[in-house]
Amino acid sequence: MRNRWAILAILFVVRLTIAFQFQSVAAVAPLLEKTFGVGLADIGLLIGLYFTPGVVLALPGGAIGRTLGDKPTTIVALLLMTAGSLVMATTDIWGWQMAGRLASGAGGVLLTVQLTKMGADWFAGKEIATAMAIFVSSWPTGVAISLLVLPAIGTAHGAGAVFLAAAALTVIGIVLIAFYQPPPAASAATTASAARLDPLAALAVIAAGLIWGLYNVGFAMIFSFGPSLLTERGWSIAAAGSAISLVLWLSVISVPSGGFLADRTARPLALAVTASLAVALLLAWLPRSDSVIAILVLIGLISGHPAGPIMSLPARVLAPETRAIGMGVFYTLFYAAMMLGPAVAGRLAKSTGSAAVALDLGALAVLACPPLLWLFERIVSVRNRRSQS
Repeated sequence: MRNRWAILAILFVVRLTIAFQFQSVAAVAPLLEKTFGVGLADIGLLIGLYFTPGVVLALPGGAIGRTLGDKPTTIVALLLMTAGSLVMATTDIWGWQMAGRLASGAGGVLLTVQLTKMGADWFAGKEIATAMAIFVSSWPTGVAISLLVLPAIGTAHGAGAVFLAAAALTVIGIVLIAFYQPPPAASAATTASAARLDPLAALAVIAAGLIWGLYNVGFAMIFSFGPSLLTERGWSIAAAGSAISLVLWLSVISVPSGGFLADRTARPLALAVTASLAVALLLAWLPRSDSVIAILVLIGLISGHPAGPIMSLPARVLAPETRAIGMGVFYTLFYAAMMLGPAVAGRLAKSTGSAAVALDLGALAVLACPPLLWLFERIVSVRNRRSQS
């Protein structure tokens, strides 16, 4: 297969499995609470554990891919994800649930890093912004599908069936990745560069990683604790999942449209700041309003707009020889934020007795992004002046 759009479709579906598996816990959180006798703090920890391996594996992820190759690395990652889901499906011990979640997360990290590289291989220098916007949209698509499908499976067959469904999807991913081919002009793998980031580039990448991590923490609060918030109000698990999935389905549209608007207006950061402020307001409003569907629709239509501009930040300061290490730093911070965010939110929800506080935490996380965007711009400006002097 040599059609790059067909390749992108394969990468899209395979990456979708990560989001589907990640959401498998939050989609049936009330069921897990009853099955294992745990609370929201434990659920938050289990959600966050999925990203814990990223703190360790994101930096060496690229080197692992260069050593094993594209297909073997993705297959190993998908096998780890499958094994993790199977462990969670077949045990009634909470400690093994956590172990299975960590194994799944390790596979998800390797798969994320490798699929991003594979997509860039096919689209470097040709419609890469469009391709990456579509690629990123696989995450909300996977989460939205899980919110529609998994609560019904869990209600009918129990929590174990939910994790079996996640395992089945990763097996499909293994089948699909067998059709992947590298681009004809792909160069042979090279040894890791010894180049180092200059201090200002490193600071800029750290700021970019924090922005992406915090924004995603805010976004994750919607689908991680939104179902619990609605069930507290008397919604059924299936109805709550369907309502929250509106955000994800609409963000499938708003992510690429945000990238398009950023390119057309040539003001990507202004768009990111405006959208971030709006999303923070809506997150804070959701637990305090009865207009649930209207707010969820607005969040879905707006929340995807900053994704493209934020994801483009590292490229502004990373040269080809520093891209691997720079993106490793970027993803390490992202995974650290996504590991800690749900765990902190779960503890706060336990202490207050309501999932509403998790949405407030999400609003604060998103509200921190505009100042960090300003800081990033200041660092880049200073770096450019020094390079010209």
